[in-house]
Amino acid sequence: MKVDFPIISADSHITEAPNTYLDYIDSKYAAIAPRVVETDNNGDVYVIDGMKRSIPMGLVAAAGQDAMSLNTKAKYADLPKSGYDPTYRIADQNRDGVSAEVIYPSVGMVLCNHPDFDYKKAAMDAYNRWISEYCDLDRNRLLALGQTPMRSPEEGIQDLEKMKAMGMRGVMMPGNPQVEDYDSPVYDEFWDACTDLGLVPSFHILTSQADGLNRNRGPKMNGFLSIIRGCQDIMGMFVLGGVFERHPKLKLVCVEADAGWVPHYMYRMDHAYNRHRKWLTAKIDKLPSEYFREHIYLTFQDDFIAFRNADQMNWKRLCWANDFPHSDSTWPWSQEMLTEHTSHLTEEQRRAILCDNVAELYGIDTSQLPVGGDVLVGAKG
Repeated sequence: MKVDFPIISADSHITEAPNTYLDYIDSKYAAIAPRVVETDNNGDVYVIDGMKRSIPMGLVAAAGQDAMSLNTKAKYADLPKSGYDPTYRIADQNRDGVSAEVIYPSVGMVLCNHPDFDYKKAAMDAYNRWISEYCDLDRNRLLALGQTPMRSPEEGIQDLEKMKAMGMRGVMMPGNPQVEDYDSPVYDEFWDACTDLGLVPSFHILTSQADGLNRNRGPKMNGFLSIIRGCQDIMGMFVLGGVFERHPKLKLVCVEADAGWVPHYMYRMDHAYNRHRKWLTAKIDKLPSEYFREHIYLTFQDDFIAFRNADQMNWKRLCWANDFPHSDSTWPWSQEMLTEHTSHLTEEQRRAILCDNVAELYGIDTSQLPVGGDVLVGAKG
């Protein structure tokens, strides 16, 4: 696609290196740190102490592979090197026409649902140290997000302060905190800290107890259709629980849950408020859709319905992403896809969704980024 501005992926990922946790975790947890294990049936998998499910990295890092040719037995040597080695990352950004990426974890997504909050704290601290070093290669094009287990609001604020000192742009939140829930007033100081420090909180699919892939009826594919529900529940809680009412400057990111559902979801919230608020209580003074439109950003990849219905949402809150190197990624054909999916948008809308919205959200200096799209494809890293 031909553009004259940077294209920024609002949701890309890491393939955590084999030493991410082993070398960076508190020595107390070294013997049980998340680690890579070679298997005959599933290739190289990440094993997390205290969790039954291992993570086959070949399925995690399958960007660019044909759907019928996914290498389910992949070793690390088979995976895109840029997933764990930053010296290869810029070249893969260029190949996809992407000028910068907001980077989320992969193994860290699974860790969000670990039952032991102390273990989770140690592992997430290790990840924060590792990802900070990874992004040191180019802090303009590699934009790190940190993790916190949310053992308590007070500790969460301390974690935010550490992330800010490490140059991170935001924090990926676990779907379920240890203390109460996120709409409780006990988190008010935490949300204020997010705003004061300029660290954007985000909720990614598959990081809450409500959206596991195995929670489905019928074939496994039916579970794939339900994984956005966890994010929807969290967004509804923030809106109807009055979090945005109490924190008018707070911005939140709903990550990789698509966005085509948003117009109908806002209608359902408004309908519930207009018709049932006497007995279905909500701690708000305005229509729910007003809070949603202003405070919630949404990332998505090839959700054509979201692009097509941008005018039915606040398109200044829509942020495109390539999800590299996950199997759902549009890499390395993002530009072909974007040419088709954005053809009906105005130039202002196209630039907003591909660049300006995420740049404003995270304070990204676009003057430090190369022009994206076809100009960048094939450029040397």
